[in-house]
Amino acid sequence: MNIQLLMWIAIAAGIVLAVAAGVLVCRQFRVSVRRRELDAMDGFDFEYYCADLLAADGFVDVKVTRSSGDYGVDILAEKDGVTYAIQCKRYAGLVGVKAVQEAYAGRDYYDRMVGAVLTNQYFTKPAVQAARKLKILLWDRDYLQDMEKIR
Repeated sequence: MNIQLLMWIAIAAGIVLAVAAGVLVCRQFRVSVRRRELDAMDGFDFEYYCADLLAADGFVDVKVTRSSGDYGVDILAEKDGVTYAIQCKRYAGLVGVKAVQEAYAGRDYYDRMVGAVLTNQYFTKPAVQAARKLKILLWDRDYLQDMEKIR
């Protein structure tokens, strides 16, 4: 093989590797920025952010409830004929049982089929146990990030 051809192949391979590395670095930077933005939102902005994610994920009739007197539910939505009452929690730490209880009460108050808690964090063990007993879905940070990928 010609030395010039080998040189061009090596240069092309180097360029492809540099571009791939650049894409990965940019993607990681965007994810990092998104996480910081998510954690810096106030509760009100977080509710609307979650509503937008749910709509992008195929939920319909997505409505953010009024901030006071919402009976423990921040978002009402429907997907595939199933109605949801969703409690949003933008916390700095673990989400406890109280959020599960609020979703449970709100699900019944709004006469919805499913209650859920959606958070930027994770849940305590007692919250997981209560949710299992009360049949409340727990959507944690990992679930939220999976929904972000859809958008």
